[in-house]
Amino acid sequence: MKTQKLSVGDKIFKTANGLLLIIFCALILYPLLWIVSGSFSDPFALMTGKVHLWPVNPTLRLYKVVFMHPDIWTSYGNTIVYTIVGTFISVALTCLAAYPLSRQEFFGKKFFTAVLMITMFFSGGMIPTFLLVQQLNMLDTIWAIVLPGSMSVYNTIVMRTFFITTIPKDLEDSAFLDGANDIQFFGKIALPLSKAIMAVMVLFYGVTHWNSWFSAFLYMSSRERYPLQLILREILIQGNTSIAGGGGDNDLIGEGVKFATMVVATVPIMCLYPFLQKYFTKGVMIGSLKG
Repeated sequence: MKTQKLSVGDKIFKTANGLLLIIFCALILYPLLWIVSGSFSDPFALMTGKVHLWPVNPTLRLYKVVFMHPDIWTSYGNTIVYTIVGTFISVALTCLAAYPLSRQEFFGKKFFTAVLMITMFFSGGMIPTFLLVQQLNMLDTIWAIVLPGSMSVYNTIVMRTFFITTIPKDLEDSAFLDGANDIQFFGKIALPLSKAIMAVMVLFYGVTHWNSWFSAFLYMSSRERYPLQLILREILIQGNTSIAGGGGDNDLIGEGVKFATMVVATVPIMCLYPFLQKYFTKGVMIGSLKG
């Protein structure tokens, strides 16, 4: 089979496109590699600007200091719990809202869609939300973290579009002729066919909950309930280096601990992506038209 020869213009375009992609990848990867290298480097080399791409005088000293922090392990456990519970609630609410809105026979579909759309542009604000959380007695509890803002309207619209394009009306009619009701069709047919978009939602919501710190900053008063990101914020902004083992070079240790803490906080959520990658592209492309 003969291969079609590329024209000069096509070759130039592909070459330029490849170079731009390489530059774009380098701009993304270099800061990540620099942070990882800094976390494994000697604190003095990091402070003097000797770390660029590879670790200088590799050591695990900074990680030892991080894991000796009195609040790291507690906050790590809190973040894992908040992320799992929050992601489950968010995905469940998104599915339950998106599926009815995708069905043509749903009465009031346009009205409820318009109501959801309005919330994308207008909200009650921080103080009314705080007062609502306070009146519901959710302050200093996990529910103050996972319930407010648990459902994204944008994600709901994307999932609704996925249901419209993936779950045909004929399939629904056939199931109803076989005796299925709406709940059975949703649970036994619609959801199993929606693994791709649900994996995308798990990734989106999981990253959001893992990186969230402002809700805990507002609603949490007990330090033992702080998430990891709030402890990370203290280390990054307040320079909290009162860690056992710091010795007399707390300034050097403090700067290096910032790098090590960023790696510790980022790696777990990055490990989730490879397991969802096969669903990610399909789910995003199918649900990308928000018509």
